[in-house]
Amino acid sequence: MAKSAFDTLRALAIASQALGFILIITLETLMGDAARPWQGWTLAAMVTVALGIALVRLYRRNKARKALARRLADDDGDT
Repeated sequence: MAKSAFDTLRALAIASQALGFILIITLETLMGDAARPWQGWTLAAMVTVALGIALVRLYRRNKARKALARRLADDDGDT
């Protein structure tokens, strides 16, 4: 499997975290102390997205490992 220079999951993680922090700062600016619950929900969403991305990355890595192990096992069986 060729390694690409652009990692979509990493870009998604960075973009979601940046968007979350911008939203938190904007809420504080516009709403003052009333923004606290909304900031908490925003932070919870950021953590949820980060965990989701980590799970997808782990799934893809394990899938690639299993495919590589299968190919190596097939190559050993052919000789």
